[in-house]
Amino acid sequence: MANLKEVRNRIVSVNSTQQITKAMKMVAAAKLRRAQDAITQMRPYAQKLSEMLGTVSAGAESATDSPYKQARPVQNVLMILVTSDRGLCGAFNTNVAKAAVARINEQYADQARRGTVQVMAIGKKGAEAMARRGYKVNTKHVNTFGNLSFSTVREAAEEAMDQFVKGQYDVVEVVYNEFRNVATQIIRVEQMLPIVSTPAPAGVTANVNYTFEPGEEEIVTELIPKTLKIQLYKAVLESNASEHGARMTAMDKATENAGELLKELKLIYNRTRQAAITKEILEIVGGAEALASS
Repeated sequence: MANLKEVRNRIVSVNSTQQITKAMKMVAAAKLRRAQDAITQMRPYAQKLSEMLGTVSAGAESATDSPYKQARPVQNVLMILVTSDRGLCGAFNTNVAKAAVARINEQYADQARRGTVQVMAIGKKGAEAMARRGYKVNTKHVNTFGNLSFSTVREAAEEAMDQFVKGQYDVVEVVYNEFRNVATQIIRVEQMLPIVSTPAPAGVTANVNYTFEPGEEEIVTELIPKTLKIQLYKAVLESNASEHGARMTAMDKATENAGELLKELKLIYNRTRQAAITKEILEIVGGAEALASS
């Protein structure tokens, strides 16, 4: 009977866990719809802004002289790591941290040995993962997802941009999860600074004539910083949608696993209960036979 009580307690525990994972899946689904709408609306704007910048800056001397396009020998590196504040979303955060470490080992191994690689964490899990690996971590922006908006992300972007212009960092890269669908998130590693001009595809020429008002230099000077901020904001929105998709998938799988475990436990419970009843019957029959023979 002690075994029966233990199995019964486990059934209650697993059943409670299953109810929690179901609730978390529903919450993640609701948040995912809002996050997916936000990134779907942002993508065309960010893409068009980047195209416009590329077209305008191709023939603009002011764009070439921009401090955000100045390439220098890479001595100091800033990796902006976009993760989540909470766990229970599968390998979502682990994959970003692994990708960042792989990028550092592959491209910036010498800088890492000299201790000139720093991480700016957007999301608590990334900060914790990189700190455990011994990297210097800027934790000013770990609570960005607590009040996610363009203004909060802009602060992180402006800090990275200012530090690049001042020469504190020679290259700035962003590592994040790009949202494809509920079950698929793709790790992206993108260079934010210095800006790298993307050449037009072979055989394609840009035949767009712009009329600048108030002037070409003013427009380009305003457009480059705005594009950089939008680039980081888009990465954060991609990560936000990816997080909820990953959590929804993880909680759905956890709910299924809990259901399978409940089936096994109930089968064990019924078998143990049947064995206990059979044992009691045998003891009663044996006692009756002993009385009858006496």
